[in-house]
Amino acid sequence: MTRELRNIAGIKQSTCAYCGVGCGVDIHQQVSPESTQIEAVSLQGSQDHPANFGRLCVKGENLLATTSLDDRLLYPHIKNERVQWSQAIEHVANKFNDIIAEHGPESVAFYVSGQLLTEDYYLANKLMKGYIGSGNIETNSRLCMSSAVAAYKRAFGEDVVPCSYQDLEQTDLIVLVGSNAAWTHPVLFQRMQHAKQINPDMKLVCIDPRRTQTAAMADLHLPLKPGTDAVFFNGLLAFIAAANACDSHFIQQHSEGFEQALASASSYTPERVSQICELGIEQLLDCYQWFIESKRAISFYSMGINQSSTGVDKCNAIINCHLASGKIGRPGCGPFSITGQPNAMGGREVGGLANQLTAHMDIENPQHRQSVQTFWQSPTMTQQPGLKAVDMFDAIKDNKIKAVWIMATNPLVSMPNRQVIEDALDKCELVVVSDCVATNDTISKADVTLPAAGWLEKDGMVTNSERLMSRQRGIIAAPGESKSDWQIIAEVAKAMGFSGFDYASVADVFREYAKLTGYENNGERLLDISALAQLSDAEYDLLKPVQWPVNANYPNGCAQVFSDNKFSTPSGKARFLPITPQLPQAKIDNDYPFILNSGRLRDQWHTMTRTSRADALNEHSPQPLIHIHPKDAAKQQIKEGDYVEATSRFGKLIMAANITEDVRSGEVFAPIHWSRTFASHGCVSALYSSVNDPISGQPELKQTPVAIAPKAYETYVTIVAHSLTEETDNLLSKMIPERLSADDFWLNYPNRALQQWQLAMNRVPEDLLSWCKTFLPGQYRWLQQIDNNTNKTTLLAFNQESLVFYGQFSALPQEFNRPWLQHCFDQEQLNSDDRSALLTSMVSTEFCLGRQVCSCFQVHQQTIVDAIEQGAASVTELTETLGCGGKCGSCKPELAALLEHHNKAPQQSLIIPSKEVA
Repeated sequence: MTRELRNIAGIKQSTCAYCGVGCGVDIHQQVSPESTQIEAVSLQGSQDHPANFGRLCVKGENLLATTSLDDRLLYPHIKNERVQWSQAIEHVANKFNDIIAEHGPESVAFYVSGQLLTEDYYLANKLMKGYIGSGNIETNSRLCMSSAVAAYKRAFGEDVVPCSYQDLEQTDLIVLVGSNAAWTHPVLFQRMQHAKQINPDMKLVCIDPRRTQTAAMADLHLPLKPGTDAVFFNGLLAFIAAANACDSHFIQQHSEGFEQALASASSYTPERVSQICELGIEQLLDCYQWFIESKRAISFYSMGINQSSTGVDKCNAIINCHLASGKIGRPGCGPFSITGQPNAMGGREVGGLANQLTAHMDIENPQHRQSVQTFWQSPTMTQQPGLKAVDMFDAIKDNKIKAVWIMATNPLVSMPNRQVIEDALDKCELVVVSDCVATNDTISKADVTLPAAGWLEKDGMVTNSERLMSRQRGIIAAPGESKSDWQIIAEVAKAMGFSGFDYASVADVFREYAKLTGYENNGERLLDISALAQLSDAEYDLLKPVQWPVNANYPNGCAQVFSDNKFSTPSGKARFLPITPQLPQAKIDNDYPFILNSGRLRDQWHTMTRTSRADALNEHSPQPLIHIHPKDAAKQQIKEGDYVEATSRFGKLIMAANITEDVRSGEVFAPIHWSRTFASHGCVSALYSSVNDPISGQPELKQTPVAIAPKAYETYVTIVAHSLTEETDNLLSKMIPERLSADDFWLNYPNRALQQWQLAMNRVPEDLLSWCKTFLPGQYRWLQQIDNNTNKTTLLAFNQESLVFYGQFSALPQEFNRPWLQHCFDQEQLNSDDRSALLTSMVSTEFCLGRQVCSCFQVHQQTIVDAIEQGAASVTELTETLGCGGKCGSCKPELAALLEHHNKAPQQSLIIPSKEVA
């Protein structure tokens, strides 16, 4: 805890705002003596929450550091002018009504987010599908989970994840496919490692083109050729059959389509799979043999499978193997799709995707449409699916959709082919954005901005990756005039003239949704939480986490679905799908000879609008790097740290090079998080085409052909300035991008106390001092030093003896030592030694410690290496010596990798003992 707790108001349990693990957090409250308002003073993982049992990753540990009011959207605006809520609501409602009256209901659209709570999602779908009468409501979950949704539905008749986290402790084999869980879902990865510690015979396999932190900790890493996953699992299905390892009883009694699926897979012998996937035959056979010999196995898959032009087929190829071997419907078994957002599952439940109806009903089923309309007593009902994400923005660009309401998401950064999205929003007659941040790439295009409550401020329900529903509880009052999303949606609906949106509380909304899940269900769908439809407000507030279904048959929820081998298909049987593997549509050629892959980093999240607020989270990976194999780097004459331009047919990015053997030759990797809020050319999605899976509509965001080349500039600039006032901060943020040409590079490092910029320019300002002074108006004492030997100029500005500005101009890229610069700016009076060091760039050795590995205790790489060289031989010993790994544990795989690199044995102790997470 950061300060003494006084006047404790108690503890509230809520859920983490990040990934689909759905960790519980205990938030300690107190009454502020200044404002008498409740404030959150500390948090910890909830010991009794079944998703995490007290564990949190580093992002979760730093949640409270992300709740400042910096850059918060606090008031409604129309055309950047602050207005009253009544004006904003009336404006949005009237514009939607006018456009619908002239062009019909298909001329409007909503684009929503897995950041919304279930009740928010539910009302947005009710308004669009049952009152406006269009299917044009789409969610950003289309970009990450829709292939898994479609595959589950094809196989089981319903979008049902048949696994629970407790299966991880009960299995003999975990196959991670296209998932870097050590970084993207650290709490679950630690759980896997803990299960392996309990059961040393358990095997962990990682199938991923990159050698990730997850792959480094696996018993077997299979670096298959990107896009060949369906070949791999067709081969596994054929191997299961050839080894007589099929569950004949399950196949005959509880499934259909096996013969056709096997016929499609039978030609994929291990030798053929080895050749196509570019895998060693011995490694391949080890994995196949482990699968058939294991009584229980889990396939744990994520974006690397889903984000493909054939993602649905890849998911079904995995499911086929579980059905054939009978590894489903039993503890420790199943195809486990892990979600990326905190409420992606909740959105799927209420019909968040354009081709769904609420409660797992189908738009194309007339009986389902009638049921939902009757239940809602709505004036109309969409008769057909709406446009999926890519098609929706194409329709906006083509002026077929004339109004769009974007909620809690940033499609300019996350959607493929950024230029199309920009053109679409520029042409759109009405762009409404409701969000809790005041600036991001998408908000810059908005005609109307509506301030939404953020995490810690809003109440509702979320559902995690294992169907576990948990309460998110508001702890503090929403700042300014911000409102919960469900309230905003209901007010717009009423202003449009619709009845049926009079809710006294969020519990009212939840009760309606819960009742609908059981309405005319008759056991047809597993999604049935009708047992919760009669909860009082108090019972809703106190509701414990529970896995659906929750109904008369399962009043306390149900962890193990399909244990009776009954599925949600018309026949009640699971369906095999014949899979004909197809390679990605995007192919390399002479102009674009490399394949670009992308993904997440450990300490960042989505487009950084939340994580960038926590300084501790910005040190592990302070800038985006493009990862290149040494052979390719040598061929392209790229050195470590060089700026690299990666160009596709659709856009380009510029990042510094990280030369590593963790990527395959011919492939490069870049992180997804940097938007134009933080980098001039860091938006990876700008390089991707709009190619998507024809069934799920999920874009192919893991593969695009690119050309890479070193990028040289005339001058390289570092600027650091104290955050003195909002005015001076805005000067830098506004003027630096304006001063640079479209081909110049800039990077803005998030930091609360300092403005920190790296620039690379094709011209040198004529008067460097005057150029710098424009960023810092006022009376300051300036020092300038010119080093003609190195062609380097350094400028310092002081307020009395306190450093307030640092600028360095060089003909060559310079290392940006953030800890040292922070140390200099932290001094009330900069001492003469540090001043001389700044002017001569002679950094003290105590600050030359490499990158930060442990964010909880700010332990840097060189400190860890020194400890290893002094005898620390395990992760446990590093924790005891330095503290790293002793809190959230997210850095433990990296500690193990450093030990392995220095010829130590890291495998034995990767798990936080229970006493350390209490």
